[in-house]
Amino acid sequence: MLQSPIASRRSFLSALAGTLCIASLVVPWPVLAQAVKEEQKTEAKAKAPAKPKAKAPTGPPMPPTHGNVAYGEHPRQVLDFYQADTKEPAPLVVFIHGGGWVNGDKWGTSASLIKSFQKEGISVAAINYRFTTQADEAGVKPPVKWPLEDAARALQFLRSKAGEWNIDKTRVGATGGSAGACSSLWMAFHDDMAVPTSPDPVARESTRLTCAAVSGAQTSLDPKQLREWMPNMRYGGHAFGFRRSDPQGRDSEFQRFYDHRDEVLMWIKEYSPYEHAGPGDPPIFLDYPSQDKPARVGEEQKDPTHSAVMGLKLEEKLRENGVEAHLSYPGHKDPEYDSIAAFLIAKLKAPRS
Repeated sequence: MLQSPIASRRSFLSALAGTLCIASLVVPWPVLAQAVKEEQKTEAKAKAPAKPKAKAPTGPPMPPTHGNVAYGEHPRQVLDFYQADTKEPAPLVVFIHGGGWVNGDKWGTSASLIKSFQKEGISVAAINYRFTTQADEAGVKPPVKWPLEDAARALQFLRSKAGEWNIDKTRVGATGGSAGACSSLWMAFHDDMAVPTSPDPVARESTRLTCAAVSGAQTSLDPKQLREWMPNMRYGGHAFGFRRSDPQGRDSEFQRFYDHRDEVLMWIKEYSPYEHAGPGDPPIFLDYPSQDKPARVGEEQKDPTHSAVMGLKLEEKLRENGVEAHLSYPGHKDPEYDSIAAFLIAKLKAPRS
């Protein structure tokens, strides 16, 4: 079993296509839509000649209460914090941007969405993290170790600022799209990575979540499992060091990952969210807005990277283990919550039992 240096074993996006209703307020969620669009563009252009990358946002969507706060030593290990105006410690939503763990930025977060959570008395944090490409260059194995463990470290850092930033560390939810969704689920399911005896006060903080609500999530990073769910799955090889190096792009990348699965199985078991899902996990909301047809296991999907098939399999496992799970995609709406935001607000503001 591969041990995380943060701790022991046990971790929104396909494009929210329309608008998001919070109470009577209609709020667009461009940050999530943009993250999925970027990943879909990456797949669509895998065989095309390389073109200059689009410029990242040049600044935050609105002035943060605390901006570009370092939670680590790397330039990408920074976060923005938007504090709710509350007398009592406020719940917290942590946004983890998408982009395949190879691009994206915390500055893509929607200002209107941040304000809508603040109006509900919920603070917001948006984090950056180190990319798998940077992990590759540094010789880190597997590369996905950096973005996933950075998300956990950022969460611990935020909890360490609870007194100073008026955060209720017992009410923390995570959200994100695509790769950011996968990171959120990994944290939601993983055993607590806190190290109570650490001399580092941040490392002593918990990594457990109150809830997670995500969009277009990759719920598994096991190539064998994913191919059984969707025969045309082709995403995930880069996370474990199988980066594409030829015109065939992700197809050859994933095939090498599949062929060498046994060699990296120990890493898959540590960094695939599905491996950690089980009894005692927090409530989960899964949204797959780009699903183009009924989600059926074993069938090819138009967008396998963000297919609701992954949600179906995770929902099945969670419910078998007594965990509250909600799944929504076109033609299959959750009867209890009409949006990710509605779910997060309900869970983070629920009366204490």
